[in-house]
Amino acid sequence: MPESTLLNELVAIAAERAPDAPALTYGGSTLGYGALDTAVRGFASGLMALGLARGERVAIYLEKRFETVVASFGAPAAGGVFVPLNPLLKAEQVGFILRDCDVRVLVTSPERLAQLGDVLTQCPSLRHIVLTSGAGSAPVPVHDWAELLAAPVRAGHRVIDTDVAAILYTSGSTGRPKGVVLSHRNMVAGGKSVASYLENRASDTLLAALPLSFDAGFSQLTTGFHSGARVVLLNYLLPRDVLKAMEREKVTGLTAVPPLYIQLTQLEWPAAIDQHMRYFANTGGRMPRATLDLLRAKVPSAKPFLMYGLTEAFRSTYLPPEEVDRRPDSIGKAIPNAEILVLREDGSECAPDEPGELVHRGALVGMGYWNDPEKTAERYKPLPVGVGGREGGLQLPEFAVFSGDTVRRDAEGFLYFVGRRDEMMKTSGYRVSPTEVEEVLYATGLVGECVAFGVDHDTLGQAIQVIATPPEGDAALDIAALMAACKARMPAYMVPHGIDARSGPLPRNPNGKIDRKTLSTDWAERHPA
Repeated sequence: MPESTLLNELVAIAAERAPDAPALTYGGSTLGYGALDTAVRGFASGLMALGLARGERVAIYLEKRFETVVASFGAPAAGGVFVPLNPLLKAEQVGFILRDCDVRVLVTSPERLAQLGDVLTQCPSLRHIVLTSGAGSAPVPVHDWAELLAAPVRAGHRVIDTDVAAILYTSGSTGRPKGVVLSHRNMVAGGKSVASYLENRASDTLLAALPLSFDAGFSQLTTGFHSGARVVLLNYLLPRDVLKAMEREKVTGLTAVPPLYIQLTQLEWPAAIDQHMRYFANTGGRMPRATLDLLRAKVPSAKPFLMYGLTEAFRSTYLPPEEVDRRPDSIGKAIPNAEILVLREDGSECAPDEPGELVHRGALVGMGYWNDPEKTAERYKPLPVGVGGREGGLQLPEFAVFSGDTVRRDAEGFLYFVGRRDEMMKTSGYRVSPTEVEEVLYATGLVGECVAFGVDHDTLGQAIQVIATPPEGDAALDIAALMAACKARMPAYMVPHGIDARSGPLPRNPNGKIDRKTLSTDWAERHPA
């Protein structure tokens, strides 16, 4: 059986191996690998019939459904580039992305097309719109999904594994979103690497709860298809919907972000989930220790995988389950086929336990930010000679991802996340990570969700401000008790200067992470100096 080198080959090879095996479940329907491969090839042929040139962009503005997956693999199969748009994005944000990368074809639904209003008139590169069903009005020709897939079969453009497969846009919480360019090699190598340490297999059922526009969300498809597993597509409104799906579909693997896990641990879990769940994996930030302990109590049979990744390199590290009891705060070591370095400002390697910048090298390093040379130069830099596997005799540069995250590596080689450089708080002469503060807050058991950030202060430099919600079932946040617990558990310089109470879940960015930037900006606007 051949090995996948192109993104669409993950589906094609799985279909050749077991065409009748279930690939995707959505609602009450399941699509086998053979049918999925036929649809992917049909969509690719339809794009060729529309005149899609090699490397042109195909945007997908849909919730998770069969058409979303078919288009995501069908566009690269034609030699195009897929651009997944988070379904939570509004018309103006969609328009920005369509213009930023000169999208030629937009795949969406009639309802979403109607929501875009006049935005599409401001997208001069757009040539075609493909609707999942029905009809709609647009400034360019509109095509029906079924008719497009019925186009005569034709081969796609010549593609190799270093060609662009996708552009994944970051959430844009600190300004305009950036388009991370990923090759076929990046995405396939990432899928194979993650599947190897998660030990994914054809008997697995993976729950795709994260957005497919998020690298960890799309990874559920690449790992699942590489292994021949079944992937369940879920668009949930409430955390309880996730538990229902896990029980109903007999899910064996779940990957989620800490805010969702925090909410899930506050609910009662059906006992049946533990009978099938083989692992749960965390990404998108450090999971609070208290949340990890609760999860392990609810599904004792499941192995915990604590992971770290950045869109610019797809996935980076994981902590093996057998290490969780010894070092639950660690993000582990490099995933297979990647090297993770901890470097000083001058590019030299840090000593054990010396904080430095996490730098990722290898096959998963992306191709930069689309049409943004300045930000690309900030994050993608040539690897210094003598660092990692970089030898002095090599003449061509090797680019690595300089993450902007501060980490430390212990004497045994395990990595620990310290904080993002642009989020670190400097208070009373000390550098404090907001996640370090949040970890203590969660451990008190007195908060539901929380976020910490620095605010300008005349004498401290920055004061630590906290916004928190009450625990599930409590009517109000006990600020006095929380502050007392902080003073008992923290050094004086780390104790929050102020705690604001909020009701309900804290706001998320489109990838489901608590939106620290928005919360801190809103707080500053309500509390001018």
